[in-house]
Amino acid sequence: MNLTKQFFKYVSQNIFGLIGTSCYILADTYFIAQAAGTDGVTLLNLCLPMYNLIFAFGSMIGLGAATRYAILQAQGEARAQRYFSNAILCACLIAIPFMLAGAFCPGTLLQLMGGDGDIVALGLNYTRIFLLFTPFFMCNYIFSAFVRNDGDPSLAMVATLSGSLFNVVFDYIFIFPMGLGLPGAALATAISPVLSIAICSRHFFQKSNTLTFVRQAPSARLLVQSCQLGISGFVGELSSAVTTTVFNFLLLRLAGNVGVAAYGVVANFALVATAIFNGVAQGAQPLISQCYGKNEIAGAKKLLLLGCGTALALAAVLYGAVFGFTDTFVALFNSESSALMAEYAHSGMRIYFLGYFFAGCNIVAAGYLGAVNRPTEATITSVSRGVAAIVTCSLILSALFGMNGVWLAFPAAEAITLALTVFLLKRPQSVCG
Repeated sequence: MNLTKQFFKYVSQNIFGLIGTSCYILADTYFIAQAAGTDGVTLLNLCLPMYNLIFAFGSMIGLGAATRYAILQAQGEARAQRYFSNAILCACLIAIPFMLAGAFCPGTLLQLMGGDGDIVALGLNYTRIFLLFTPFFMCNYIFSAFVRNDGDPSLAMVATLSGSLFNVVFDYIFIFPMGLGLPGAALATAISPVLSIAICSRHFFQKSNTLTFVRQAPSARLLVQSCQLGISGFVGELSSAVTTTVFNFLLLRLAGNVGVAAYGVVANFALVATAIFNGVAQGAQPLISQCYGKNEIAGAKKLLLLGCGTALALAAVLYGAVFGFTDTFVALFNSESSALMAEYAHSGMRIYFLGYFFAGCNIVAAGYLGAVNRPTEATITSVSRGVAAIVTCSLILSALFGMNGVWLAFPAAEAITLALTVFLLKRPQSVCG
């Protein structure tokens, strides 16, 4: 199979898998909106940064370790096998503080995120349940990344979609027929990565499998080496947490809980959009790393161009859908028919999603830089779009234009970052750290 066909095979399967993952968050939002109205949507949006932080660690460890594995396997290095075991062990250790927070102080976390007394009371058990399942969320990233890098993207896609389908179905069952309410939604979300991991585990029984679990103590050195290449994934996920947190506080000041609920609608559809572009970047990563490991630099650059072209085409389709069906999308999560929430969310969708014409290329480029062992540039791109540019733009533009300035911050930050990313890509690789 030639490189272009391999690219579209890996990318399409990974996009479908990640869309499935993000769609279960949409299902969460829809069912919670039906069960708890605007307060429920507000709660979920305040919890999103916690999800993002969990996914950030899972992504950094999983994608980074799997990238190291792919490069070393292509070079015939036996030490490649140690990265899978180390990733699992380190993820379980990193998950412990999240589990302790969920067990003992979930209410405090919600207060820190800006929740008032009613929101904290509503979300206490929801937050506790999903934080206690943190190891499974993180390990799901690791299993999926390694199975994909070991030549089985189809199984990784099936595992992800199966977990997502379980979540959607049992969201409804737990919340309504069983009457568990919001804790039921958290339970469905928490069990879904367990199912995905179980399905990915089938890979270990296949003849094509080259992964083995090595008995070893957790290695900080291997973790650092993994994280260097996974930092773009970490910052990419963390950027969602930073963006959501900053926007939440700005919107609370500008419009109160209704503003945050409106952003909850925008943010949940944005998760689906981001998943699409992460699907392009993560799908191409194993192929780029293999080309790099074999010193086929022309092939790696071809994959970068294919990735950016695909991202721009998908951004056009995505914006067309958002622009054409804005009212329909907003109405799905506006169970109380709030005119003010609908107005805020309508303008937010149409302005915010312009940013994906720039964000798609940034995500693909950051993934490319990590896949070819250029962690410094990958980190600069990711930190710019995820923290520096978005925080600066949101503070300045919200002061100038109010609510519309908050929505405009995302496309502005991504456009600034794209200019920086193009400059970094043009630097000779010999300059890289």
